[in-house]
Amino acid sequence: MIETVVRKRIEVLADKALQRRVTDAIDAAGITGWTIVPVTEGKGRDGKWREERVMGTDKVFVLTIAAEDRAQALAEAIAPMLTKYGFIFSMWDVEVIRGERF
Repeated sequence: MIETVVRKRIEVLADKALQRRVTDAIDAAGITGWTIVPVTEGKGRDGKWREERVMGTDKVFVLTIAAEDRAQALAEAIAPMLTKYGFIFSMWDVEVIRGERF
């Protein structure tokens, strides 16, 4: 049987124009990698929205996986941005193979 370890998966929904703030915070927390996925539309408490390249409000998901301590450091760094920029931050436990990579 393959051995797995528990890590934290983190997703941050942010405006594309602000993705660098998120990736800089990930790097500063000592997390070794991240992935950016474009988001084309969604719906929240304020209703539906779609990407809007003309207005510069298209969104991205910034995804990463990290050990507990680094994930907590990232959460603390991102927290002030949540309200200021309207980011959405989620984090949960995942099992990974080759845990030393995260």
